[in-house]
Amino acid sequence: MSVFILGIESSCDDTSAAVIDGTRILSNVTASQDVHRKFGGVVPELASRAHQQNIIPVIHQSLKLANISKNQLNAIAFTNGPGLLGSLLVGASFAKAFAMGLHIPLIEVDHINAHILAHFIQPKTGKKEVPVFPFLCLIISGGHTQIIIVKDYFDMEVIGGTIDDAAGEAFDKSAKILGLPYPGGPLIDEYAKPGNPDKFKFPHPSVSGLDFSFSGIKTSILYFLRDKTAENPDFIEQNLHDLCASIQHTIVDILLKKLTKAVEQTGITKVAIAGGVSANSALQKALLMKQEKSGWKVFIPDFEFCTDNAAMIAVTGYFKYLRNDFAKQKISPYSRSRK
Repeated sequence: MSVFILGIESSCDDTSAAVIDGTRILSNVTASQDVHRKFGGVVPELASRAHQQNIIPVIHQSLKLANISKNQLNAIAFTNGPGLLGSLLVGASFAKAFAMGLHIPLIEVDHINAHILAHFIQPKTGKKEVPVFPFLCLIISGGHTQIIIVKDYFDMEVIGGTIDDAAGEAFDKSAKILGLPYPGGPLIDEYAKPGNPDKFKFPHPSVSGLDFSFSGIKTSILYFLRDKTAENPDFIEQNLHDLCASIQHTIVDILLKKLTKAVEQTGITKVAIAGGVSANSALQKALLMKQEKSGWKVFIPDFEFCTDNAAMIAVTGYFKYLRNDFAKQKISPYSRSRK
């Protein structure tokens, strides 16, 4: 018997809607917001206004591509946090009204939880391998960097996190220092491909345990480039590929060393990555090398499920639906992680 879940994601600057049948993806539609490019980062007020404009067309298109009507939906799942409150309110308000109008359950979803459970999304046709519990998951995005032991769909333990900036922010801020447009993380990945990752050395932070720190890297890059451009104004342009490769290598190396330490401490060799930075080609390559040399079992999400998307919200909603874990209309969004 089919269980159709509509997922709505609006935590930051992407308006996304998806429909799943159980764990099988039927549609996943996302409207991105280009308005933030000229500001070098997301402007919360502009983001919430754009969500208001995009949410109805995106949901309409998602239902159309899934080839179902709204009356066939069994429940509506939405991102309730963490994220930008104004953006979250748009998705939450629409989800509440839509669920009430259709007389179907409302399901709140934690954004971080959903990134992890994106690994359980099945394609329209065929079947892909999914992680077996327990496994480790490295969450890496613009706002989060965490190592989590995933014991069950909703039983997770954070064993490491960033004490300041997230890895995704380190990529984007480094790109900004280099003069690259927002979002700069994917551009660093692209420019790094022909570059030499060992050309320039940047310091690793001294942080105990499984925690991360990325604020010092941004500072060291800033001072390094300040001194070099004072000597040669064309230094960045002449060394852009090597700079991007070296910055990327440093960040990926920090992530891998902590993840390796987590594997050693827990004895868990099933390792997944999730979040926007999981799309980074150097990180994926390094993980696959670990799988080959160290015997890890690595799980990398499809590209469309790395960045913010509603499919991950829908599949998380499905697992909650099976537990009759429904939300009330009075529930409110939250901006910071509750974990």
